[in-house]
Amino acid sequence: MSISVQERYFSWNRILLLAVGLWPYHQSRFARFQAALCLSSLTSFIVFVLSRLYFVEYSFEFTINLLCMSMYFTFLLIKYISFWINIETIKYLLEQFQYIYKRLKDSKEIAIYNKYGNIGKRITVGFIIVAICDLACLIAMQCWPFIFDMIMPKNVTYARHLIVTVTKYFAIQEKHFYLVFLHLNAVAVVGGFSFLAIGTMLLSCFKHICGMFRIASYRFEHAITITLQSITLKNKTMVYKEVICAVDIHRKATEFAIFLEKSMDRSFFIIIMVIVLCMSFNLYGIFQIESPMQEIEKTTEHLLFIIFIFIYMFVGNYIGQEITDYNHHVFLIVYNVPWYLAPLQIQKLILFLLQRNNKVFTLTIGGLFTLSLECFASLVSASVSYFTLMLSLQ
Repeated sequence: MSISVQERYFSWNRILLLAVGLWPYHQSRFARFQAALCLSSLTSFIVFVLSRLYFVEYSFEFTINLLCMSMYFTFLLIKYISFWINIETIKYLLEQFQYIYKRLKDSKEIAIYNKYGNIGKRITVGFIIVAICDLACLIAMQCWPFIFDMIMPKNVTYARHLIVTVTKYFAIQEKHFYLVFLHLNAVAVVGGFSFLAIGTMLLSCFKHICGMFRIASYRFEHAITITLQSITLKNKTMVYKEVICAVDIHRKATEFAIFLEKSMDRSFFIIIMVIVLCMSFNLYGIFQIESPMQEIEKTTEHLLFIIFIFIYMFVGNYIGQEITDYNHHVFLIVYNVPWYLAPLQIQKLILFLLQRNNKVFTLTIGGLFTLSLECFASLVSASVSYFTLMLSLQ
């Protein structure tokens, strides 16, 4: 019986992407309406935030606060547009994963693929749980002023403090508070949900690619094991087929990783620029707060933005590092097994493969940023550098 990769490993991703109109296999009119609604809500809020800089007399602190928020939602908007444009890329990868899974016959290879497919699924479920907890905290934080007013009423209400904070933050009149507050929360939910759906889908795809690299390692190791048992004509043919299959799945793994990276290369490059600046502005915003404990709302806002960006940069670069390490592991397996005992024809094939390892396989964004832990450190350093530059120009 044929097993559907989508149903087994991407079931949660399917639910999330359907909710924001981005599931590749369901692009109906309603899905396009969902996409248009998400895009318009994010765009309208960014326009509203930036419009405050034009219509209101503002201070430098006011500008920094609005830039922090507008850049965060700009990042979410670019992420959504990038995935929407490359929806056929995701569809192609899902079809290729299905094709590769159908061709697996060895029980150990199937077990390896199942392991990495389930890792991607568990990551998705984990992020969903975190997102639900965050949403619950967000709702609780916004509702507690009104609840406290009912439980412990006093002259200056808790809700009044929230209204003053929001109207001051966006420089709006109090009569527009509920409209802006509703708009902010709606966009936060739409943007956060879209980011969750897109991010977990990309992580799952890369986990499947990691599984393909691991299968390639197993095939090389298994081929040489057959050679060491006995060198017969039958074994020579079997080993030759094993090595060819190992080279084939390794080639496809590298092609899929490059294909996914190249498809979203420009948008990822812009995203890197935006999040580095966003982190710098938020660091500067915290430094500008005279009494962090007395202005806990502003401090918390900037800290949450910084933590979110920090985690995003780390996860993105960690995936790139993981792809490089898995590719390197394939060649370590080939180096360490006694391939020189294999028949001459197989030795030539393996030597050809080893020559390809002269250049380290990496995922590069915009020709400048090589996704790795070193790149993560560089981006954090760049954010801090821009932050110190802003301080020096103050």
